[in-house]
Amino acid sequence: MHAVIFTGGKQYRVKEGDVLRVEKLGLEEGSKIDFDEILMTSNGEDIKVGTPNVKGAKVSAEVMSNGRSKKVKIIKFRRRKHSMTQMGHRQSYSEIKIKKIKA
Repeated sequence: MHAVIFTGGKQYRVKEGDVLRVEKLGLEEGSKIDFDEILMTSNGEDIKVGTPNVKGAKVSAEVMSNGRSKKVKIIKFRRRKHSMTQMGHRQSYSEIKIKKIKA
């Protein structure tokens, strides 16, 4: 069984047992979370598409860890002006494990 969930402004296709990194949820490790914004569920040939969400569908997950990803370097360089700006960004994430999908 698969589901498409919406969290952190992004959509993720998940199934039971998947481990994925999503935008930081602000929960501690080991805590449980239920996603209510389910855009689609599929169980073999049985496909349900929500308008915009599937009614009664829920995905349960557990927060495995919180962390920050690798640094992304941003360089702005203007030729012939002695001008160069360097910046960096590290995005925070929560790593979750999908426990159960209820359609």
